[in-house]
Amino acid sequence: MSTLADPGARSSLCERVAKLTPQSPRQWGKMTAHEMICHLNDSFLVSIGEKYASPDTNFLKRTVVKWVALHTPIEWPHGVATRPELLQGQGGTAPVEWSRDCDALVRGIPAFAAREKFAAHPIFGEMRKADWLIWAYRHIDHHLRQFAM
Repeated sequence: MSTLADPGARSSLCERVAKLTPQSPRQWGKMTAHEMICHLNDSFLVSIGEKYASPDTNFLKRTVVKWVALHTPIEWPHGVATRPELLQGQGGTAPVEWSRDCDALVRGIPAFAAREKFAAHPIFGEMRKADWLIWAYRHIDHHLRQFAM
């Protein structure tokens, strides 16, 4: 399973981000490429406790769903709703400047991998660092695939 703990995986994600343009067409969903970059930046802020996302969790989500999402090769499904605080047009950070927002994500990837403390995930609850690094890789990969990257 790929993880941000792997320098090669971090590098690969950053290379894929660099291939995006604001005009990159989406394969599914509603976000533009720029909105997706802001969504990923927001998700890092939630995971480190610098942005609030309302919880939507229960025993099944904190156990079975989390295990499947993090520890199986099953691709994450398209169209799963995000928390309102991360949703573009609602609580998500609006795109401003493409290069600045992309640079923030590229800088955020290794910074996230170096962290030791994390907030609770709004759906999966408390997670170990190893799980956060898998989650981050899979979340970024999911959205880059959304734009054929």
